[in-house]
Amino acid sequence: MNPPPATIPARVTTRIRAAVRRPGRLTPEETEARTLLLRLCSLLLQYPDAELVTARRVLSASIEALPPSPAAEHLAEFAAWFTGQETDALERHYVETFDLRRRSSLYLTYYLHGDTRRRGMALLTLNQRYRAAGWDTDGGELPDHLPVVLEFAALTGPGGGEAPLRQHRRGLELIQHALTDSDSPYRHVLAALLTLLPPPTEADLRAVAELAAEGPPNEEVGLDPYGAYGDGEFAPPGTFVPPAPAVSTRVPPAPTLRTEGHR
Repeated sequence: MNPPPATIPARVTTRIRAAVRRPGRLTPEETEARTLLLRLCSLLLQYPDAELVTARRVLSASIEALPPSPAAEHLAEFAAWFTGQETDALERHYVETFDLRRRSSLYLTYYLHGDTRRRGMALLTLNQRYRAAGWDTDGGELPDHLPVVLEFAALTGPGGGEAPLRQHRRGLELIQHALTDSDSPYRHVLAALLTLLPPPTEADLRAVAELAAEGPPNEEVGLDPYGAYGDGEFAPPGTFVPPAPAVSTRVPPAPTLRTEGHR
C-alpha cells in the first residue's frame, strides 16, 4: 500500500491504515469458518491436560472438516503430530516450549512492554476490553495469554475481537520464529493464526528483528530480582515469569496463624 498524500489529516490516515489491516466483509460461512479456526488455535495452544488429550480425535475431525485453506493445512500438520504422541511427551514438550523459553512465551504483553509497569496497565486495559464486550474470563490465566486472546477473538468477531491480535502482531511473529527455530510442531498453529491476520509491514519485521536481538523493555525499579521464581530460587535461563498474584489481605483466625515466613 502506497502512503497517503501528506495533505490527508493524520486521523483519516490512521483510519485508512486500520481498515486495510482488518479483514474485509465476510460471508456468514467465512465468518463461521474463521471463528472455528480461532477456537481451534485457542484449544491447541492450551496445556495438553487429560481433557484436551482425550479430545484429540474430535479436534482432528474438526480440522479435517474445515474448508481448504493455508490455515487448515497448517492445523492438519499439527494434528498429525498431536494425535500420535504419548501424553507425557506432549506435556513435557509444552512446558519446555512455552514455560521454559522466554522467546516463545504465550503472554503477549510481555513482548510489547517487557518487565515494566506499562505491562500492568496493558493487562488491566485488556481485562476492561473483555468486560466491555460482556465477557468475563474464569481468571485461570492472565488476560494476555494467547489462548485467552484467541477465545475472545472467536467469541467477539473480526473487528474488536481480533484487535488484540493485531495489536500484538509483532509478538506473534517472534513466537512463530522461535517455534520454527526450535522445530516445534506448535509452529504450525502459529502459522495458521498468522494467515488470518494482515501481512506484516516492513516496520513490523524490523521491530521483530530488534526484539529477537535485544529482547523487550526492562526496568529494575519495583522488581524483586531474588525469589521472583518462587521460594528464593532463580528462574532457569530463558524462563518467562508472569507477575505473581496479589497477596491476600484477609487475616486468618488466631488459632491458625503461622509463625514461619510467608511463601
